Amino acid sequence: MHSTKYVVIFVLILTSTVAVLLAGFREITKEGAERNEDIFNKRAILLAVEDYLGDGVKVNNLADGEVLNIFDTQVKQVTLNAQGQPIEDGGVKAEDIDMAKEKKKPESERKLPLFIYESGGEKYYIVSVRGTGLWDEIWGNIALKSDLNTVAGAAFDHKGETPGLGAEIKDNPTFAEQFKGRTIYDNGAYVSVNVRKGGAVDKEHEVDGISGATVTANGVSDMLYKGIKAYEPYFKTLK
Repeated sequence: MHSTKYVVIFVLILTSTVAVLLAGFREITKEGAERNEDIFNKRAILLAVEDYLGDGVKVNNLADGEVLNIFDTQVKQVTLNAQGQPIEDGGVKAEDIDMAKEKKKPESERKLPLFIYESGGEKYYIVSVRGTGLWDEIWGNIALKSDLNTVAGAAFDHKGETPGLGAEIKDNPTFAEQFKGRTIYDNGAYVSVNVRKGGAVDKEHEVDGISGATVTANGVSDMLYKGIKAYEPYFKTLK
């Protein structure tokens, strides 16, 4: 009788101990995962201005601490409302904005992250865009020069595009490379940058599409047009 009682007590203590240990482990793992995700996202943002980080600097070769240091010392974060107004009091930090969640909100209620990278007396405005590819969501970061017209760099990613086809927006560096030097305005009218099937005709505002990935390419074009345009109200205040 007594032995059964002790066994029950032992099992309860053991169960409680395991539960506490598991909770602690989950918390530690969660913190590590959140830090890794934070650094991953900041690398993706810096990829858009890789050419301006320094001679020969490759973002993916930077140590985690170097990525965080660049962000802390050379990147200004601005959170915008849908009207293009900076949110300064009580607003969420730009790096903490979840674009996937914002995309589900009515446009008038969305928050936009803006990152301003400064180097050598020049400012580069990095906007975040999100859209839909063939199978799932696609997204990217586009850097504009201080004229708020010329693309300084671009970086793209996706959730489930087909390897060798739509996934080339991330896997093939020549795709993002094409965007450098393209402009988003034509004689003052906003046109964005179009991904053209069969190859770019207008070298100012178009880039070559990806063979066999028309839907993804169209998704990128639509994402850029709508995504960059959302920042127009703010950019107009700078001009």
